[in-house]
Amino acid sequence: MTNNDFLTTLLSRRSIRTFTDRAIDRADLEAIVAAGKCAPSGRNRHSRRLTVITDPAKIAALAKVLGAELGNDAYDFYRPAALILVSDADGNHLAIEDCACALTQIFAAAHSLGIGSVWINQFKNLCGRPNVRAALDTIEMPADHCVWGCAALGYAAAPNTAPQGEDSVCWL
Repeated sequence: MTNNDFLTTLLSRRSIRTFTDRAIDRADLEAIVAAGKCAPSGRNRHSRRLTVITDPAKIAALAKVLGAELGNDAYDFYRPAALILVSDADGNHLAIEDCACALTQIFAAAHSLGIGSVWINQFKNLCGRPNVRAALDTIEMPADHCVWGCAALGYAAAPNTAPQGEDSVCWL
């Protein structure tokens, strides 16, 4: 990959919220996870955990619990082929930043492989609730971990060609 290919990947990635039923090839999923694992972390601690779920029943069960907490019975993480939960210890003061770095690399890697993605961020405020914690226990999430973000992954049912929002830039 040339530097230009890398920039094209970053500049062309969009959030995908409608996925097909096509499963993601295991080798592609492993490459995406590897990209997340090698993301930078504060003090090079690499204490975050990536929990990869490809079982539709487990994804649906988590969505049901989260939806109940959010008051949204239709909540479904956009029905992805895979869901990667990125967590870290609640006591790590750099956890959210470390997990955000991993998620950014996950999104870029997925896009480079033709796989769509969208950031799911509802867990971070709900991990301490008893029903959510019980659901996280069923997927062997460490008791001291908070899910700081998730990547819902799948093949796009339709491309998202909408331009990205414009952040402000100040050149000095």
